Amino acid sequence: MYPTPVSKWSPAGRLAYKASLPIALVIWLLPLLAVLLTSVRSSEDLMTGNYWGVPHGLALFENYKTVLVGSPMLHYFLNSFLITVPSVLGAIALSAMAGFALATYPFKGNGTLLGIFVVGNFVPIQVLMIPVRQLTLNLGLFNTVEGLILFHVSFQTGFCTLFLRNFIKELPYELIEAARIEGASEWQLFYQIILPLIAPALAALGILVFTFVWNDYFWALCLTTGDDAAPITVGVSALKGQWTTAWNLVSAGSLLAAIPSVAVFFAMQKHFVAGLTFGATKG
Repeated sequence: MYPTPVSKWSPAGRLAYKASLPIALVIWLLPLLAVLLTSVRSSEDLMTGNYWGVPHGLALFENYKTVLVGSPMLHYFLNSFLITVPSVLGAIALSAMAGFALATYPFKGNGTLLGIFVVGNFVPIQVLMIPVRQLTLNLGLFNTVEGLILFHVSFQTGFCTLFLRNFIKELPYELIEAARIEGASEWQLFYQIILPLIAPALAALGILVFTFVWNDYFWALCLTTGDDAAPITVGVSALKGQWTTAWNLVSAGSLLAAIPSVAVFFAMQKHFVAGLTFGATKG
């Protein structure tokens, strides 16, 4: 039923496994290494067709300076932070309250409402492109930071609610009953008992939502035009020229755009692992 542990494999199988790991790792990292090398190449190096070889001349400082200073990349970074941070806070706040209600209140229609949250996660976002775009136009939210925040919160809340509801459901219900018997209000129960207990889950969810929103390209492309509200994902594509593309600048911009989400993950790695393994063991 379960895979056999590697320690119990045959010697030949273990040897093949250990030999294949570096090969798989190199293949997996090959695109990233190519982007990294391209980001430090000079334009002359690319024009000669040297895409995979050792760079003839490094242009690390020039490329990154051009991206940061010679383009509106810092403006795109600011827009991404203005969109991502409120979206993460809003989605987690709403989903924590909704998950608490679904996990602790046995009201009529609880299962149906939970099913709606589950089904909503399986709807392809592409089919919503036209109605969502039209709705932003009707509400005057098209090409605004507020519009992107609103729809990111809307789309992320379903997944977050399902995630947190399952975590809260694993908590001992006797603890909740004891707090109510002691006279704690529902808000006190939520803020002083439930939230501290699911803090690892909130941290893990925060990292996931931050990554989803920061790396979003689809909705940023559909709901914005121009540079006013465009996030970094759209800003990187704007580095492409009309007639020719400076791939060294595009590669440098792509790496800069990836830094915040990678930094957030490594900064909160312990909380992320703790949140994913929360409630995985008993006793």
